[in-house]
Amino acid sequence: MSIPKTFNFGGAVALVTGSGRGLGRMIAETLLAGGAHVALHDISEDAPAAFGEAESLTALAKELSARGPGKVVSVLGDISKEADVAALVKKVEDSLGPISILVNCAGGDIAAKGGKPNPNDALNISLEDMQAVMNRNFVGTMLMCRAVVPGMAKRQKGAVINFGSLNGHIGVVSEVVYGCAKAAILHYTRCLALEMKPNGVRVNAISPGPTTTARFLATRATDPSKMDGVSLERYAKPQEIADAVAFLASDQAGFVNGQVLRVDGGMTLFA
Repeated sequence: MSIPKTFNFGGAVALVTGSGRGLGRMIAETLLAGGAHVALHDISEDAPAAFGEAESLTALAKELSARGPGKVVSVLGDISKEADVAALVKKVEDSLGPISILVNCAGGDIAAKGGKPNPNDALNISLEDMQAVMNRNFVGTMLMCRAVVPGMAKRQKGAVINFGSLNGHIGVVSEVVYGCAKAAILHYTRCLALEMKPNGVRVNAISPGPTTTARFLATRATDPSKMDGVSLERYAKPQEIADAVAFLASDQAGFVNGQVLRVDGGMTLFA
């Protein structure tokens, strides 16, 4: 797949969490096409193989490195663990230099022992699963920002893009804690953006609609009428989400700060 160079990221160092597959991978490839040096991250070496997107994280890094023009490295770690975060950030900066773009894409509605929480509503989800979902999403995003943003502030330049979800904007009866975790990320984004204003570091968020990643297609019953076409009543393509992230990371968004961009084709329209 040929990815267009829409923005110029020459000289930038980007760390994209959860980029072994899916949206994270597409974002990493898009930043790389723009000239950035990119750090691929996932929680395990074999995560990209789960839905057939790559043999391993190392193999994916090797594949993308051959494309250029930027360098590509891979790092492993559980973003909900402070020691893992510190180690993976150090490895990225030792290999590529100071991080100037941080994309917190890793997350998901995943139970403590894997799979979806069950039950998964407001009153019956187990405490163990509730904590796992919050750690995987909100706590992980916060720990990544705590590890990377101070360096950006010191250099007085940087862009952070966090990931919300439509579930973080509207009431839901399933995936409730996931929605609450994403809502927390969105408000944390606003708070961090306010704190970083004097330092020239921009912090924004994306809330994507349903998107045709390999995982989405493999784990959900999809509506064939929403796969393609002129109508915006369809699923998003991974590239459409990645393009929005690239805009927020770029100099063209140099005065955009503390915003949440809903990339959903107008699925959620409200003031």
